[in-house]
Order: sequence, then structure tokens, then C-alpha cells
Amino acid sequence: MAAEKKTATPSPAAREGGRAEQASGPKQQRAVRTRMQVLDAAAEAFAARGYPSVTIMDVAELAGMTKGAVYFHFANKEALAQEVAAKFYERLGVVVESVRQDGLSPLDEVSELLMRTAQAFREDVVVQAGARLQIEYALIGADLPAPFEGYTEALCASFRRARADGLLAPGANPEVLSRVLAAAFFGAQHISWIQRGRADLGVRVQELLSTLLPRVEVLP
Repeated sequence: MAAEKKTATPSPAAREGGRAEQASGPKQQRAVRTRMQVLDAAAEAFAARGYPSVTIMDVAELAGMTKGAVYFHFANKEALAQEVAAKFYERLGVVVESVRQDGLSPLDEVSELLMRTAQAFREDVVVQAGARLQIEYALIGADLPAPFEGYTEALCASFRRARADGLLAPGANPEVLSRVLAAAFFGAQHISWIQRGRADLGVRVQELLSTLLPRVEVLP
């Protein structure tokens, strides 16, 4: 009869390491959730009060935690502002991708992108906070992402497609159009925020599109 194969018994150190590895998963998940909770609270505070008026204690109170818990994840208020600004541009990127997946014609894509971005400005506090932080850049004392580069390039890509499809009027320049439209949109959202709390932002965007696009597209 063949000898039975013995199974090695894990050493105490190996057993302890296995338990630590199993425990690290839930701990990491809690850490991620806590970090997002801090970021959401910071975004709410920055959007409502502006960077200079917000303190780490304000963020901690909104998040329902101690200052120490906030400092565990972020070294200072500047680091919080940088992360919220980064999340702002991530959210804009999500809007861009959602529009691209709809398979619209190029100029319809431009219109839909601006309308969905307007909706994000009305509903998403991270977007509201990021835009305000970008305006208050000089007061933050830390590097923020270059303003609206990716968003402007997304508009430009749509205008390039429109030119390739013969939908732009002669002489219409996709690069210039995208810069002008991005500046006009973000200016309109700022004025709408100051004057109406963004309640009329959708109307302002429709006015912007109805004024600009007929001047650049080839009408049937």
C-alpha cells in the first residue's frame, strides 16, 4: 500500500499572514469609503462657501468625523482642493464619454455635450465645487489641472468630424470654434450661478447653441 501523503501544517507566521491578508480587504474598502466621504464633504463646503472660507474642521463636521480622520487621508486643505478639482475633470470626462457612446452626428454631439454638462453643473456638487475652485485658483497656493483642456479638445474632435463630413461652413476652424464655445459655456454657467443659482443654465446654453451653431454649419 502506498504511503499516505502528508499535508504540511502552516506555520504560525503563515497563518497570521493569511488572516492579515483577509482582513486587509475590508480595511482597504473602509479606507476608500472614508476618503470619498471626506472628498464629498470638501466638495460641498467648497461649492457653498469657497476655498478661503473653508477649514479642515468644516470638512470634518460635514463628513461626521474628526479632524484627525481628515488629516489621515489629506495632508492639508490644499491637497483636498487638488483632489476635488481632479474629480471635477473626471466627472466632465464621464459626461464626454456618455455623449460619445450615443452615436450622434457631430454637431448634435456638440449640442448634447453642452446640455448634459449644464445638467451636471446643476446637480453634481463635485462639478460645482471644481468650477469654483478653478476660479479661486490664485487663492489656493497649489497646482490645479489646466482649465478645461480635455473638454475643449472633446468639442474640437466633434467639430473636426463635422468638417470632415462637410457640415461646417467654409472657413470654420474647429480649434477656434471649440475654444470660443468652451469659454462661452463656462462663462455662461458662472453668470447663471451668480445670478440665478444655475436655475436658468439650460436656457442660457440653448441660447448659446442657437446663436453660434447656425453661423458655422452648412444649412441644407
